[in-house]
Amino acid sequence: MQQLIYFFQKFKYFLFFLLLQFIALAITFNNLSFQKSKFINSANAVSGGIYSQVSNISDYFNLKSENELLLEENTRLRNQLDFKNNSSLDKDSVVIDSTLYFQKYTFLNAKIIKNSYANAFNFLTINKGKKQGVDREMAVINSKGIIGITDNSTSNYTRVQSILNKNSSINARLKNERYFGSLKWNGENYNIVQLTDIPRQAPIKVGDTIETGGRSAIFPEGILIGSVIKVNNTNTVNNTIDVQLFNDMSNLGAVYVIKNLHKLELQTLENTVNE
Repeated sequence: MQQLIYFFQKFKYFLFFLLLQFIALAITFNNLSFQKSKFINSANAVSGGIYSQVSNISDYFNLKSENELLLEENTRLRNQLDFKNNSSLDKDSVVIDSTLYFQKYTFLNAKIIKNSYANAFNFLTINKGKKQGVDREMAVINSKGIIGITDNSTSNYTRVQSILNKNSSINARLKNERYFGSLKWNGENYNIVQLTDIPRQAPIKVGDTIETGGRSAIFPEGILIGSVIKVNNTNTVNNTIDVQLFNDMSNLGAVYVIKNLHKLELQTLENTVNE
């Protein structure tokens, strides 16, 4: 208390000056419209700048939730798109009232929580499992292209065999062409995979786009993979092609898990023993 009294005694003239200054400014702004408008505009500019910065900070911390909402919306749109692409009917077809009747694939959004890319046999872990309908041999992609195939699931998590795994082999093709091959990885550069078994007569050149071929029950046709950076011509029937992945496999986050609703039917048919 004594220090407070001492402070007022020491600065009493300065404090009195501030009081008079405040009163003078208040009278000026209340009675003169020009000065009042200038003051209000200045105050609004300052407060607006502060609010803008606060809003930017708030938006930054809300990015995670916003991204999750966008991912869910993209998942819903992908499911609707696949339904539309597979819902063409003949005139004599009987329409059954089921939104899933003509849908071949379903899409589930997930997040990568663990990622390895520097080993010879790499795996990832996603935060969805059997409770969400994820099982073995489902495709995993993101907006840039393929990532891998589900390998083993628990209740809430799934291990994914990365395309950067020397055991990985995925059906792939040249975009807009009918030349198919197998996408593999030689274990060297995590940004480059190899496309093998492409016939030598295939009109392939550097810069061509490689995508999934659709000749398996896992990946839909036309999912992006990467672009050709080198064609290794040999004296054998087939060429080996180096493909630069569209994905940066060292920096992955949100993904989609794709389930083929016709997979069991296709596998049963293909495994039928000829009588």
